[in-house]
Amino acid sequence: MTATRDVVIIGGGLVGASLAIALEDSGLDVAMVEAAPATAMPAVFDERNLSFAEATVNALTALGVMQRLRAPTGAIARIHVSRRGDFGRVLLEAKDHGREAFGQVVVARDFGEALESRLAAVAGLERHRGTRFTGFAPDEDGCRVLELAGEGPSRLRARLVVAADGAASGVRDALGIATSRHDYGQVLMVARLVAARAPDGTAYERLGDDGPTALLPRGDRAWGLVHGVAAVDAQAVQALDDAGFLARVQDAFGWRLGRLRSVGPRSAYPAVAVRAAATLAPRAVLVGNAAQSIHPVGAQGFNLGLRDALTLAELLVACAREGGDPGGDALLQAHAARRREDRSRTLDFSHGLARLTSNPGQGASLLRAAGLVALAALPGLQAGIAGGAMGYRGDVPAACRTGGLR
Repeated sequence: MTATRDVVIIGGGLVGASLAIALEDSGLDVAMVEAAPATAMPAVFDERNLSFAEATVNALTALGVMQRLRAPTGAIARIHVSRRGDFGRVLLEAKDHGREAFGQVVVARDFGEALESRLAAVAGLERHRGTRFTGFAPDEDGCRVLELAGEGPSRLRARLVVAADGAASGVRDALGIATSRHDYGQVLMVARLVAARAPDGTAYERLGDDGPTALLPRGDRAWGLVHGVAAVDAQAVQALDDAGFLARVQDAFGWRLGRLRSVGPRSAYPAVAVRAAATLAPRAVLVGNAAQSIHPVGAQGFNLGLRDALTLAELLVACAREGGDPGGDALLQAHAARRREDRSRTLDFSHGLARLTSNPGQGASLLRAAGLVALAALPGLQAGIAGGAMGYRGDVPAACRTGGLR
């Protein structure tokens, strides 16, 4: 007989794992299906540098994850935004908004290890590792029936299916949910970089025609580099030796940090945004990159996905207390309503910033420069941008605001 679970999470990456932890002690029967075997980390936990907004730090502290990080984090005390070839720049200081930091920079691999350590301590969580979702069988008794392949069971029944399986979501496809896709024509090169000046809490975003060049303050006295290149040039840039690559980044970024001295192994990621036409289906909900993946300019992707997951966790915990149906339409519609403003504003901000900042031409340059000057001069505009950078858009989960889960 096929087992039935209240909630089955498909995907054990950043968002799916965080949701599983948030549902601890909820009283719900929760299972998580993870493609990666027990002997390996999900591919997402690599050398990328994750910029956690203050709201994300609050929530991950409440989940008991931040405390398990082994490597030091890098505090973002200020944000410096400029564009090559344009006049004007914006400098946001956390202290001007009553904060010590807007957020923290964490290495994805270290975060993955902290998540895994915390997951191992979650009592009652049923993990099916080395197991892939392959499709849905016909529904049974008001439950979704999941077909699986790999090391776990061949089928699970779920009152609620949570798709946390990334931008190429198989669950989303099986549900028949359409997507819109925008290819920015950019590839982002990610690496650890050492400069003459060590980090001082400043996160730099230097914008250009081919995408951003960002330098984020890591906790190990190095910088986390994100360097955007035109997709047509990506293969040639990947082939550069370290000296040639550093010269290219130096030219794009400038000399604010003195000479760029060394760079570690490089990884490349195409900048493609994927947006689901809907985030709900009967007894199913999309969260994280399965619902939306966005351009990394502004560093909003994981922060947005975590808020998806924690909003869902809040609703599920309340539902369990009341003896309700975790996959019922009322809960799903409540989730969509609560996420609507944050999702819409964050997606529009990210897409608009990516398009505007990479658009060449004198007219666009003048418009950008005027915007940067206005933003630098008007505290009200700065406050709105700062609030978004800290993860406070719309109806965010209580854990993000207060660090409390319940």
